[in-house]
Amino acid sequence: MSAKSGERIAVVGAGLMGHAIALDFARGGYQVTLNDRDDSLLRKAKANVQADFERLVKLRVTTSAKTKAAQARMAYDADLERAVGDADVVVEAIFEDLPVKQRMFERLDKACPKRAILASNTSSFMPSSLASHTNRPDKVLVAHYFNPAHLLPLVELVRSPKTSDATIATMRRLYTGMGKRPIVVQKEVIGFIVNRLQVALQREAFWLVENGVAKPEDVDTGLKSSAGRRWAVAGPFEVMDLAGLDTLVNASETMLPHISHSTEVSKLLREVVRKGRLGTKTGHGFHKWTPKTIEETKQRIAQALVEIERWSRVDKD
Repeated sequence: MSAKSGERIAVVGAGLMGHAIALDFARGGYQVTLNDRDDSLLRKAKANVQADFERLVKLRVTTSAKTKAAQARMAYDADLERAVGDADVVVEAIFEDLPVKQRMFERLDKACPKRAILASNTSSFMPSSLASHTNRPDKVLVAHYFNPAHLLPLVELVRSPKTSDATIATMRRLYTGMGKRPIVVQKEVIGFIVNRLQVALQREAFWLVENGVAKPEDVDTGLKSSAGRRWAVAGPFEVMDLAGLDTLVNASETMLPHISHSTEVSKLLREVVRKGRLGTKTGHGFHKWTPKTIEETKQRIAQALVEIERWSRVDKD
């Protein structure tokens, strides 16, 4: 692929993740076409993009002038073949249904230029299960974002056994050049890296509540006020080195026999879902929610993410 100025991006799927991914590419200086199956979905996506840009200005992440320039690099097209017809990179962000995604990759393989790299934002499926439905398996991978995609810098690049080194190198350059922090998952594994870590932590959090050790709000406060703050700036292996690995051996020998190793979904989780308590979407999960508290929490998280990113880049500016 050519220099940044010559690269064109298409994002297929204009929902929660897709519209933010497209926005992020536009902010990074790329020409982006956002596609979804009808104009009404694209109108909604355009409104969401506008709202997100306004929030970024309020958070002082960008300026109104830069926002206008980024929006000018965005196009919206309900015709898939036209949207991806001249793309160098396509990121698929439709809903998590493997046969649907496979059919989409078949269409993309036919509609895209032969040079195009095809990436999926899936959090569930292996890249090989998508690559096998194309004639370009060397150019297929997973590019897994985290919500909110335009504020969290991580992208997990997951390669299949047939993904080429050149494809990985191109995607790393693409994302690094726009300020993201790509990491490479060298071997297909369910959950990739970060979701495996999250689920392990969630399993222990459920165990603590189910066994009467703590209430959900105290587990939340405990993590937010200690390890969660460290992990924002230092990963687990850095923290372990700082603590001393001999100390880690002693602590592990004491604690590991008592840590949850269940392979079943938490009974507590199943019970609250059975009661219709689905979190913010129903106004009640492990906490009670109102429109006001939902918006306040989202704003608090967004502000914290922005400040963490500013702090982490002090030495680079």
